[in-house]
Amino acid sequence: MRTVVISDLHLGDTQERDVLRRPGPLAGLVAALAPGDRLVLLGDALELRFGPLRDALAVAAPVLSALGDAVGAEGELVLVPGNHDHALLDDWRSARAAAAQEAAPLTLAETLPVEGPALRRLAETVAPAPLRVAYPGLWLREDVYAIHGHYLDRLITIPTFERLGAGAMARVAGPLPADAAPEHFEEALAPMYAWMHAVAQSRRASWTAARQSSSASTWALLAGERHGSLRGRLTRVGFRAAVATLNRAGLGPVQAELSGVELRRAGLRAMGETVARLGVEAEHVVFGHTHRSGPLPDDDPGEWRGRSGARLHNAGCWKDEPSFAVGGPASPYYAGRVIVVDAEGPPRLERVVTELR
Repeated sequence: MRTVVISDLHLGDTQERDVLRRPGPLAGLVAALAPGDRLVLLGDALELRFGPLRDALAVAAPVLSALGDAVGAEGELVLVPGNHDHALLDDWRSARAAAAQEAAPLTLAETLPVEGPALRRLAETVAPAPLRVAYPGLWLREDVYAIHGHYLDRLITIPTFERLGAGAMARVAGPLPADAAPEHFEEALAPMYAWMHAVAQSRRASWTAARQSSSASTWALLAGERHGSLRGRLTRVGFRAAVATLNRAGLGPVQAELSGVELRRAGLRAMGETVARLGVEAEHVVFGHTHRSGPLPDDDPGEWRGRSGARLHNAGCWKDEPSFAVGGPASPYYAGRVIVVDAEGPPRLERVVTELR
């Protein structure tokens, strides 16, 4: 069975940057699939951070129905929740917590029952393709492991909101062990995800949605993309001071370097370290989360190899992000790429869509 991996669809994005709601990109992805394929939605398939679950499901329904039709009853659609749709795990997590006996520790590849209103609705939507839900990852082959990648937020040195939130939670949950289990990552991340999801269901959802565009503009400013701007220079000076304060407060270690090169390297270092601490014994690890696809032909292959020796592969995203995807389809942040895993050979990064309208 051929496996096609796509990540970070963010269906339900309130700014409508989730490109698969647009006819052209959806048609391009469907054309790249074949009956009998296994299609893996590797995290953040739904955008549950900026509005109610019902709204995201309504946007996702025609997209997921088309994808289910494309792979058919002889194929399979695998859903792996990420950080933006972590709430899809709520019913399963509640059942584990309420069980008469203590649940076994979370493994690297759990298969979840398709239970609860949201997952049952998704299963109906993707029919005739059968739906499988896996978390925190799954084995695509004996030598290929796939995970969304949000666990790297406990280790990355870029001061994102989630990295700082994880740093704050770590002061309660404790440091991450050198030999960590998935639950060590979850105990610092899951409470933060639950809070953000709760906010999205409230009247403050409009505030969190508006924050998306301002955050992207600020990142572009801090990354130095507007070198001649006095505002940019002043912002970066203040940012460096803020980073130093965060480190003194014990929320780091984080750094003030936010160039495109450092964004890539920091994400890969953190992912490689995450794989090593989890003890993932795989030659290849496929992930998403950072929205930076790769490796691309001009990338240094050494950067895409983790501390444990695993070769890293990122599926990119299906969200239109003009602040990052400078240069159009050649940009590693430009939407429309997939990773293909055949019966043998290394995973392949392929572009299937070049026009996002």
